[in-house]
Amino acid sequence: MKKKIINTAAAPQPIGPYNQAILVDETLYISGQIALDPNTGNLMTDTIEQQTHLVMKNLHAILEAAEMNFGHVVKTTIFLMDMNDFAKVNEVYASYFEKDFPARETVQVAGLPRGVAVEIAMIACK
Repeated sequence: MKKKIINTAAAPQPIGPYNQAILVDETLYISGQIALDPNTGNLMTDTIEQQTHLVMKNLHAILEAAEMNFGHVVKTTIFLMDMNDFAKVNEVYASYFEKDFPARETVQVAGLPRGVAVEIAMIACK
């Protein structure tokens, strides 16, 4: 088994004892990303659509650091504070994929880091 830590300045630095992603052989496990601006460290708390776009941009930066893109994603998990945001998050999320959407679950949770409304984690394969 070949294991490589993936970290990029183009995505927010971890806010705890974890890495942005771990590449094991050809599979990339990306930690849940929230709406943190990687340049300022500021939290995006505007609309759910804006939060979701920033989360997806952060995920894209991590995928790129591993020489991958959204076409490599095979599984995602979306955590929402409010399931009423599902349609809005889904619309933004879908705009980042061209075809062959990954497997996915979306769950409502009681709380997310720093009080954000959405967090997304991914698994991608080369």
